[in-house]
Amino acid sequence: MWVLETSTLELRDFVGASIPPYAILSHTWGDDEVTFKDMRKYREAAKNKAGYTKVQKCCEKAREDGHQYVWIDTCCIDKRSSAELSEAINSMWKWYQKSEVCYAYLADVSIVEFVPPEGENDVLSNSRWFTRGWTLQELIAPLTVKFLGQDWSVIGVKAPLAVLAQLPPLQRERNDMFLSHITKITGIAKKWIRYIHSPRDLREVPIAQKMAWAARRQTAREEDLAYAVMGLFDVNMPILYGEGLNKAFRRLQLEIIQMNCFDHSIFLWRSNRRTSGLLADSPEDFADSLFECDTSRKIQPYSMTNIGLRITLPVFETTAGECVAYPRCWVQVDGKFVRLGIFLTSVEHIKETLLYRRIQCNSFEWDHHRSMDGAKEKDLYIAQDEHAF
Repeated sequence: MWVLETSTLELRDFVGASIPPYAILSHTWGDDEVTFKDMRKYREAAKNKAGYTKVQKCCEKAREDGHQYVWIDTCCIDKRSSAELSEAINSMWKWYQKSEVCYAYLADVSIVEFVPPEGENDVLSNSRWFTRGWTLQELIAPLTVKFLGQDWSVIGVKAPLAVLAQLPPLQRERNDMFLSHITKITGIAKKWIRYIHSPRDLREVPIAQKMAWAARRQTAREEDLAYAVMGLFDVNMPILYGEGLNKAFRRLQLEIIQMNCFDHSIFLWRSNRRTSGLLADSPEDFADSLFECDTSRKIQPYSMTNIGLRITLPVFETTAGECVAYPRCWVQVDGKFVRLGIFLTSVEHIKETLLYRRIQCNSFEWDHHRSMDGAKEKDLYIAQDEHAF
């Protein structure tokens, strides 16, 4: 892991247990960032780049706070090496999680313009930082995040609740308002706020809910929409730029399935496709996911096979060859929880096995239309994607 020494701006390389305490920067990239090569070989020329000021200011801030080292993604990864880039992307969550503090630099938010957000605060809401794919994990993974305005002054702090409770009353009240507004901007519902302060408990959050947090975000490279959320699900996979978002996101879902075989919410997404397999195309398909899920080990686990996903679900037969299957997920409607179903149709027999695919992908069936008592548990094989049949 390469880090910058905050007093000299020299790059230092540490491995494994030798990695020292460090601060870390979260920011949005500009057009003239300083690279690893610049900092290693062309320091004088790098000083003429717009991004060099950001590196300087970050090191100054870290040094003021007592940090000897800082990690900045623009210049602490040698992106000329595909192996190093892949290792960095797969390690990103861990690096942010283990940092002493993360500085979230909001370059387009002036401390003068910012006021405690009693209502909608356009200055903060419109910050580019909240639209980027990578900054989602940079918000959640670190235990402590200091949000900085364009003059590098602190706007607000995310930290463990016990730490925030020690703030002076007025400062704590202002900070609570700031964090409340942050959750509105990011679309993280009140129920899940505690996971912002305690990211180690993220496994308790349904898969679809975490996907929804990333649904409206953007990345420069389309595949990064998948790679940027790997840490949220505690998975790793090879980085293959050029494969496209759909392939990258399907690979991500397959990795998640192997690690979370008791969470059915990964199958509850919506898109405009008429027919499909059971895997989504992008995080955007989960944009309106507000589900309650049974992730207990009382339910039967599911697994991906060479002909599709094998899963046991309650099923209602509708017409010949078509049915509604009900994953163990619910949504609250008028104060009541109703179970959601997905529409399936049979595709073909493979020997004695009937393979299904999903239809009416933009809608769900609601269990209040019929009694679940009439459903029959069925062992289903459902194609993983539309190209599998």
